[in-house]
Amino acid sequence: MLEFWIGFAILCGYFAVCAAVAFLCRKTLKIPDEIFRKILHFILLSSLFVFVFAFKTWWISCIACASIIVLAYPILFFFERFKTYSETVTERKKGELRSSLILVFLMFAIVISVCWGWVGNKYLTMAVIYAWGYGDAFAALVGTKFGKHKIYGKKSWEGTVAMCVIALISVLTVLLIINIVEWYFVLAVGVIVSVAVSATELFTPNGLDTITCPLVSLTVMLPLLLLFGGI
Repeated sequence: MLEFWIGFAILCGYFAVCAAVAFLCRKTLKIPDEIFRKILHFILLSSLFVFVFAFKTWWISCIACASIIVLAYPILFFFERFKTYSETVTERKKGELRSSLILVFLMFAIVISVCWGWVGNKYLTMAVIYAWGYGDAFAALVGTKFGKHKIYGKKSWEGTVAMCVIALISVLTVLLIINIVEWYFVLAVGVIVSVAVSATELFTPNGLDTITCPLVSLTVMLPLLLLFGGI
């Protein structure tokens, strides 16, 4: 289990350094709440790099996902008793960060199990998750700032298009780097997945897109790559 302890130490170090820098910047630079929320979102999503590269075995990476939940859940639950906590982490409702943490790492474990454990390509984990993650963050920022044309509830054309574009860029970047199919197949996969994920995010309520969008990304991307000879 040396692999687990080394990887888990790297993971804890990553979160400690990123959190310290983020909260220092928030205090000194007066970062707006919505921007800070997305900074935390980026930190959480980017931890996937640690799960993929700091571990050599897929199931040990999944154990690390579960371990983070077990470690962080009671800590966050404790701090929720303090009034300044929700303001500091810009929660919209009590327990939001704790719930998000469970969903994100549960989703990480599911996608790692399928892409790395079953398919045997750990890099597809990043393509699947980042098809949703970074696009979702940009959708919120663009939609909040420029979203004048509403489609569904508070969600706008501007935010949805932003998500689709960033999702496409994310998928293309990962698939082109790992080079498992020809570029024109990569483009086709990227377009189809980004549209599917953006539509899913648009109609998913109450933050459940943390689960629904990666699952849609997974169920659309893998069959396409199989069809095109990538897996």
